[in-house]
Amino acid sequence: MSTDRRPLAVLVSSTFAFTICFAIWMMFAVLGIPIKTSLGLNETEFGLLVATPVLSGALVRVPLGIWTDRYGGRIVFFTLMLACALPIWMISHATAYWHFLVLGLFVGLAGGSFSVGTPYVARWFGKERRGLAMGVFGAGNSGSALTKFVAPAIIAALGWQALPKVYAAVMVATALLFWFGTYSDPSHKSASGESFAAQMRVLKDPRVWRYCQYYSVVFGGYVALALWMTKYYVGEYGFGLKEAALLAACFSLPGGVLRALGGWISDRFGAYKVTWYVMWVCWVCFFILSYPQTTMSVKTVSSTMDLHIGLGPVTFTLLLFVVGVAMAIGKASVFRFIADDFSDNIGAVSGVVGLAGGLGGFILPIMFGAIVDLTGIRSSSFMLLYGTVCVSLVWMHFSFKPQTRAAVAAPAHSSTKPLRKAA
Repeated sequence: MSTDRRPLAVLVSSTFAFTICFAIWMMFAVLGIPIKTSLGLNETEFGLLVATPVLSGALVRVPLGIWTDRYGGRIVFFTLMLACALPIWMISHATAYWHFLVLGLFVGLAGGSFSVGTPYVARWFGKERRGLAMGVFGAGNSGSALTKFVAPAIIAALGWQALPKVYAAVMVATALLFWFGTYSDPSHKSASGESFAAQMRVLKDPRVWRYCQYYSVVFGGYVALALWMTKYYVGEYGFGLKEAALLAACFSLPGGVLRALGGWISDRFGAYKVTWYVMWVCWVCFFILSYPQTTMSVKTVSSTMDLHIGLGPVTFTLLLFVVGVAMAIGKASVFRFIADDFSDNIGAVSGVVGLAGGLGGFILPIMFGAIVDLTGIRSSSFMLLYGTVCVSLVWMHFSFKPQTRAAVAAPAHSSTKPLRKAA
């Protein structure tokens, strides 16, 4: 294969591998429902169950990103997938709650694949196409929707114990396909002489912390909702597992596939403007989704009128779809920030930002469950997300305000220079 075709081969193989890894990382979104019934878990325990793989997937992102810079993405990605296969298989033999939590930590390593694939893919493309390439790779988030399409059918036909066995076999096959479909380029390795502490100096840069906060909303919120929505449809609207999973996929699918669109839009309009509008769209949608099912009695002149206010499943799903599209675009725009500002240290910075997003995806489902147990209001999860978006909008406004003023003033200043010179 000619050199010109290698970037495309790497992009396609890496995106497919990441899709499978993400599907496995999100498996408890569906698998957790029969486990919850079998073990008699409450909402908080269910939240911890589905979030545990997200924790380890988040924590491992920083070292994986650094190892990718040092050793190359191909070998790190391949090794990671093989290491996850056995723990996935062992879930089928788990019987106690703590079994699932411990094995979930090992399965969660698959979620760290994002911090491997992002710098691996990015370095195969020039800066003008990097945003689109990273967006295409990030579309592997649609593995969350893949799980919602496939897992309920496997569970219905063979029982929940069969799902981990199928996923383990698929992981091994994917690792082999990835190895034989990708390439290595020694020139892509960087920072080989730097220590872990040296690479972590990026944490002193305030831009990294800003991007961590944004990503904890657009990615952490996406992961949390992808894990929570199947159960939400079951509890709020009374759907069966298959129907609930399909409806939840209306959020997960665009939230993953359209990340490529987000990369293209970020290349065209800039990361700041795209991220700003994404936050506003999420802010409006979460405000509407936060409203709980409400019944009230209104005293009229002659009688009492009963009113019900609340979102039906169709309106709810449409709003979730819009949120999924916005988050897909936002995930790409945040990483375009990173590619622009830290092109020589993408692996380490993407690992740190990915860690923040993953921690958001870990903490939020637990908080969803705890708030529901405390208040009994299912839509309280959206109230929480509404608050996190408010924080992002305020921080973004005050962080970029000086830069915006400078950008506006710069053309006027530069336009006077030629006049003075000519005079």
